[in-house]
Amino acid sequence: MCQSEVALLRQHIADEYEAMKRGLNGLAYGTAKHTFIDVRMKRVDSYHEQLARQIGEQEADSTVYELYRKIIG
Repeated sequence: MCQSEVALLRQHIADEYEAMKRGLNGLAYGTAKHTFIDVRMKRVDSYHEQLARQIGEQEADSTVYELYRKIIG
């Protein structure tokens, strides 16, 4: 995988976290909110797995954590 594909995976993860952040403020409480967040987290997990195959598990973990901290807080 070339560097641009790694950057694309990072962007996908950031996009999912942005959607989660907006969803926490915009959705009704309860099941809808839980389902919305759950879908986003599953996508992040999938992107994390792809990223780990390319740059290693430890670096992928650091990347996902860094993006989460930056976007979600």
